[in-house]
Amino acid sequence: MPGAGRRDMIARVKAAIARHWPVLRLRTILFSTLLLVAALPGFGALFLRVYENALVRRTEGELVAQSVALAASAAVLWPGGRLAPHRIIAPPDRYDLQSEVDLRASPILPPRPAARATRIGPQPDALATARRLLPAIAETQRTTLSSILMLDGNGTLLGGGEAGRSLRALPEIRSALVGRTATVLRENGSYVSRYPFEWLSRASNLQLYHARPIMVDGRVRGVLLVSRSPRPLFKGMYEDRGKIMLGIVLILGALIMLTAILSRAIVRPIERLSRATRALASGRPAATDLPSLQVVEIRDLFRDFAVMADSIDKRSRYLRDFASSVSHEFKTPLAGISGAIELLQDHEAEMRPTDRRRFLGNMAADAERLSRLVRRMMELAKADLHRPGSTSDTALPPVLAIVADGLGADGFSMRTAFPEPLPRLAIDARTLEAVLMTLVDNARQAGASTVTVSASVDDGDVVFELVDNGSGIAPADRDRIFEAFFTTKREVGGTGLGLPIARSLVEAYGGTLTLGEAVQGARFLLILPISRAGDGTGPNPTHQPFRS
Repeated sequence: MPGAGRRDMIARVKAAIARHWPVLRLRTILFSTLLLVAALPGFGALFLRVYENALVRRTEGELVAQSVALAASAAVLWPGGRLAPHRIIAPPDRYDLQSEVDLRASPILPPRPAARATRIGPQPDALATARRLLPAIAETQRTTLSSILMLDGNGTLLGGGEAGRSLRALPEIRSALVGRTATVLRENGSYVSRYPFEWLSRASNLQLYHARPIMVDGRVRGVLLVSRSPRPLFKGMYEDRGKIMLGIVLILGALIMLTAILSRAIVRPIERLSRATRALASGRPAATDLPSLQVVEIRDLFRDFAVMADSIDKRSRYLRDFASSVSHEFKTPLAGISGAIELLQDHEAEMRPTDRRRFLGNMAADAERLSRLVRRMMELAKADLHRPGSTSDTALPPVLAIVADGLGADGFSMRTAFPEPLPRLAIDARTLEAVLMTLVDNARQAGASTVTVSASVDDGDVVFELVDNGSGIAPADRDRIFEAFFTTKREVGGTGLGLPIARSLVEAYGGTLTLGEAVQGARFLLILPISRAGDGTGPNPTHQPFRS
């Protein structure tokens, strides 16, 4: 289908762009955007300056072309003369006779002064040539709107209202009389502003003067002075409107492309993230797929959001499972207490004292179990919310001594095997004591007579192994021993919260607690980071250690 094919092609194009799109930082994109927007006026002003300078040089080229043609015609028409090959002397530091003026660098001379009176009359051969060339000059003036003056070899005007007067004092005329062409910029004394935006043009009140020698038989016999105002800036822009419109379209295209990039790389991902946040808040699954055009900060934001969404989902499942387990754990003792109360209420008069004491004992045991469950759940909540201090620093031997003294009894002992000196640990002493007490006490309750604690240093961590010689853990129970309320000793008061509390405490300090393989008994692996405090003063005094 055409629609499906078009969508497939668009998807392939997007995928190709995503593969090759560089992952930039948000500040880079914003800086580039603002830089482009800030530079647009400068680009526009630069374009106007360059374009206006091109118009002035175009006018100069037209004056040069006119003067070359008329000078050659004058040389042909000169009495007894002929057009001989010659080389015009170029002005100093110039290599392009078509580009002698520059609005930025060329000096602006005052308006052309009036011709001066002179005692020397016009040269006869030059005057005769001017009369023969006059029709061509007049036709050229009508067509090009240029001012064309012909002078003899002394700089005397041969026609016009100032005929017989001299312009030899002008620098461009002096240059032409020695065989060098010259182009100068002069102020236009007769300039009158006609348009409101002419002040934007630097060349609006200027006039170009181009002087070219008339060479006959290799000698300078006269001069042609051609002048005209440069083409108006806005008239030139109108004449070149096609090229200018193309530039405007390209600029708008660049802005549209930049807007599209900003939209796809920043705006749309933020909108997607907003929708995902609302979905997560309402309990629905949140889509956290990375955008096709990636920005470093937006990509990191999506990844952090995905981690947060996964954490919230895990926490929600944990709370559901926890609520279910709590209701199950509380149901049995509550049912026992409720049943005993009902029996006592219904049959207390005829109940024997021994039965009454037995029912009251069962009620007391169930109440004690409920109390124990409440205490352990409070400890689990404190472990889940426990936040360690930044300078926790604990030595292991004193903690092991406390655990051994607390759990030592006839027929049960602890053995240690670790290098000396052992690095200090990045964990609070009371927290480490609570974790080790739980693990060792579990081994003692499982019938172990010996618990061996060994340690080794591995890449910034201390790895502990706690191995006992007890009855071990059944294969079917290995995957569940860290689940809340899972216990195999419920009949003797087990709550199934000891190991979950220990794992939560260890993970709060960046460590891990796992169950390893053992030939006999149980083998726990405890990994804790080495302390970076470095001063040996122990934990931060402002930090409140975990207390069970």
